[in-house]
Amino acid sequence: MTTGRAASWRTHSPAAVWRRRLRPWRTRRLLEVHLLVLTVCAGVAVSALLVSYRQTPQAAQAVASREAPAVQGLAATRLSVLRADWEARVLVNQGLADVAGSGETYRAQLSAADQGLSRIADRTDQDLGTVNGLLASYSNSITLGTAMYRDQSLMRKQKLAEAQSLLTRSRVGLVPRLDQLQQGQMRRAATTATMGWWQRGGWWLAELALAALALALLSAQFVLRDRCGRDWNPYLLAAFALTVLLAVVPLLTAFSAQDDLDSVRADLQWITEISRQHSGGADPAEAQRTVTERSEEVRRALADDTWTGRVYQGALIGGLLVVVLPAVGLGLRLDNDFWRRR
Repeated sequence: MTTGRAASWRTHSPAAVWRRRLRPWRTRRLLEVHLLVLTVCAGVAVSALLVSYRQTPQAAQAVASREAPAVQGLAATRLSVLRADWEARVLVNQGLADVAGSGETYRAQLSAADQGLSRIADRTDQDLGTVNGLLASYSNSITLGTAMYRDQSLMRKQKLAEAQSLLTRSRVGLVPRLDQLQQGQMRRAATTATMGWWQRGGWWLAELALAALALALLSAQFVLRDRCGRDWNPYLLAAFALTVLLAVVPLLTAFSAQDDLDSVRADLQWITEISRQHSGGADPAEAQRTVTERSEEVRRALADDTWTGRVYQGALIGGLLVVVLPAVGLGLRLDNDFWRRR
């Protein structure tokens, strides 16, 4: 009898009644905290993920449309000018300048150099006006030295010397100025193709937020089972699966694309170095063929970039679902079990 009275007292005591009333309140608050944490983590993770991932295809597009063509164009222009000079001097040294129809090769190379500068004019922020002027002056001098003054050896030598000065004069000649342009353009291409610290920091933030989101989803699921007696919530399970996919697939795709960009950057650096190894005195025809072949490889590598765009679209859709699904899953449970009772 005494034991029954004690048990009844413990059941109906003020403390027991208060605990029974407090338990639903604590559960509701706990679920509401989980809802807030899930929303914040999902928002931060998705925002950081999309911003960080988007920079990779944007960098690839910038390299493909501007930086790579500019680097390749400057290298091709430099080699074309040197090839034109070499061909013109071969004609003069072998006494073939007076032969009808001679000089087509060096004229074609000068035309190729001029067209190359015209093509890259809208792909670089550097001023090409001085280089264009030097190329025009050099073209005029070398043409006069090879074709116009056939019977005036002194004038021919003077014009050839003038052309040589315009071509190779230290710091202000055509070739040194092209070298400066190549250095500046290569720096821009390397900066564009390289993943910066801000982008890497964005990836770290995205991955940490996704890890926190996954833990919060598991915690919310166990709270529902332990305190509410509910089965596995399909909304939370779907959100957890999407969180894992968002943490893995975009990261692997972005870093694979970044590896391709690093390879392209190395190829562009190689193209620049090959073109700058020739400073005159040797036939750069072989270097031109080599640069052309490597440039084709770079263009093919940059053209194969459709997968990153598709993954970004999938990450965008998955990110929206990751934000919405936990809010729907916990919101419905809170509304059915707690909010309506209030």
